[in-house]
Amino acid sequence: MQDGLPPIKGFLPTSMVEWEGKLSCALFLPGCNFRCPFCHSGALVVRPDELETIPLEAVVNVLDANRGWIDGVVISGGEATTHPSLATLIHVLREHVAGIKLDTNGSRPDVVAELLDAGLVNCVAMDVKAPLDERYSAVAGVAVDCAAILETIETLRSRGIEHEFRTTVVPGLHTGRDIIDIARVLGPTESLVLQQFAPLNCIDPAYLERRPLNREQLREMAAAACEFVSSCRVRGEVPLRGAVR
Repeated sequence: MQDGLPPIKGFLPTSMVEWEGKLSCALFLPGCNFRCPFCHSGALVVRPDELETIPLEAVVNVLDANRGWIDGVVISGGEATTHPSLATLIHVLREHVAGIKLDTNGSRPDVVAELLDAGLVNCVAMDVKAPLDERYSAVAGVAVDCAAILETIETLRSRGIEHEFRTTVVPGLHTGRDIIDIARVLGPTESLVLQQFAPLNCIDPAYLERRPLNREQLREMAAAACEFVSSCRVRGEVPLRGAVR
């Protein structure tokens, strides 16, 4: 069943976290076109051959055994949109479950648009790494085409599909001003979720020693960003509403 399809290098049979408000399972595909130094999926990104490949049949068996209970499958990574056969994998999964959520870094707007045009994806969560300038490449660890990032944002904004924009806040890489600049890009009709950096399995070992911001510091950033978006929240907390416009 898996010939020609992206290898699955991680699998969560059930989760209430990967797709908030839904019971889902999550697949993790290997490889990524970014090298964010703080990424906590280092092995998945740079050493995927060291990880066990999960048979697609095992995933399908879980979906079939929980039919009517599992709301959807989250396809994450790494960066799933780098796999040419991603759409084929989704077609297979949709035979066994109704909902598909895609996690992406937004660098492949053509792939995201094609999946949406084909009706293959029900929800997209996009990481907005930094303000759309030279800082983006510094955070992503590679040269990034910010025009492509903006195109993906515009695609999600215009399609009416369920979506989420999120930023992992990393001390030394992000300031409160950066979060405000990201919120300005998203604009008053969008929401932003701030995620706390976790110093675990980072691509750059130096980040294992970096202390995360505390939640109060993140709340202060969210409150400042609310002036420019409809809401901003720290992951797991109630959204702070933006000014009425």
